[in-house]
Amino acid sequence: MKNISEIHDALDAKKVSAVELARDYLARARADKRNAFLTVCDDRRVLSQAEAADAVIKAKGKVPRVERPLLGVPIAVKDALTVQGVRTTAGSRILEGYVPPYTATSVSKLEAAGAVLLGKLNLDEFAMGSSNENSAFGPVEHPTHPGRVPGGSSGGSAVAVRAGLCVASLGSDTGGSVRLPASYCGIVGFKPTYGRVSRYGLIAYASSLDQVGPLASNVSDAATVLRAMSGHDPLDSTSSRREALAAADAKPDWSKTRIGVPKEYFVGGLQPAVEKSVRDALAWYQSQGAQLVEVSLPHTQYAIAAYYLIAVSEASSNLSRFDGVRFGVRSPAAEQAGDLATFYKQIRTAFGPEVKRRIILGTFALSSGYYDAYYKRACQVRRLIQRDFTQAFEKVDVIAAPVAPTTAFKQGENSSDPLQMYLNDIYTVPVNLAGLPAISLPCGEDAEKLPIGLQLIGPQFGDERLLALAQAFEGRS
Repeated sequence: MKNISEIHDALDAKKVSAVELARDYLARARADKRNAFLTVCDDRRVLSQAEAADAVIKAKGKVPRVERPLLGVPIAVKDALTVQGVRTTAGSRILEGYVPPYTATSVSKLEAAGAVLLGKLNLDEFAMGSSNENSAFGPVEHPTHPGRVPGGSSGGSAVAVRAGLCVASLGSDTGGSVRLPASYCGIVGFKPTYGRVSRYGLIAYASSLDQVGPLASNVSDAATVLRAMSGHDPLDSTSSRREALAAADAKPDWSKTRIGVPKEYFVGGLQPAVEKSVRDALAWYQSQGAQLVEVSLPHTQYAIAAYYLIAVSEASSNLSRFDGVRFGVRSPAAEQAGDLATFYKQIRTAFGPEVKRRIILGTFALSSGYYDAYYKRACQVRRLIQRDFTQAFEKVDVIAAPVAPTTAFKQGENSSDPLQMYLNDIYTVPVNLAGLPAISLPCGEDAEKLPIGLQLIGPQFGDERLLALAQAFEGRS
């Protein structure tokens, strides 16, 4: 049983119970050798959810798939999402041992849909990274190629799905952190339109960019998870008041489908195997009757600079709450500090080097005398990038592109060169700057059998059409 539909069929046929399934997946999670899980939930919590699922099935005679679309399905979530009574660290020593008193809305909605929560998954500290090498609790191993990175920051979320440690998972995407690990690990990752899914309970990195998204082995499962957690949340002021996500169309009208191919995304630095796989995918869409249209996103060249100024500026503000008073572990040295400055210094030594780097950069960009030159200018560039997409979507329905310039690289390969690591996000960060939906789905492999992802980008609240086009490609013969 590899997907939600197969699990529900097995539950209906009484081939397995939700409790038996939960015990099996708990054993898998505890046997994890890839460091994907940071916390496995207590047996009593997991099994109580599974027992409740079995009770519903017994009462109804079968799985009520419309009302409880995730009934009995084992899931796990990125450790940047709070779960009441379950340790939440955001991959950082500064939150080691923190047990939140509330649950993130996205997680509570999945539990209300019947999901069985197995535990919390590893990530780059405070979601800052593209390789999952920045976790304070050690890197996550690639699921099929030891020694390679799984992508970040939601690396644990992607590995857990690909390795069969859970059926689906949640990650967060600030600049590609759902799509990149999905691409590197050969699974599906969806970044919804900003506001489509509540951010309440997601430990903030950059609030205007962060978005919770699902990872799954196939498009249908990702869509099921997304539909279950979408919709307005009064606890999140940025949450859209639109209706929850509707079911995706099963069959696109190819004669009316126009797919944009941005010329700026197929330039030097793109691995030949990646370009070939993406172009082969485009050729398949064209063979179905879709029209390929070249579009231009001229401000793409400024996206990385704008993103890393905006993201680190927001991070420096968001992470100021970790001061040892409101949040943060107090070390013995901090307790003995004789003044406030020394106290803060001792508390914040718990941040890792990448988090410190981004806080320092963000504080500088927001400082007096530099705000206009850096942060304000980056926000102006962001607006230009949004305009590029708006103009492109006047000509096309979706845009197709690579997810990353290369396949998964070796652990440590880019660790000493932060700029090179940041450039790995060149095809994903513009989507976050514009608040658009995008999906990563497998479209091929390189010579070393490393997965390659195709990225489909839609206009705001065009999530349903993206899912339909992705599902059609996934089901190609």
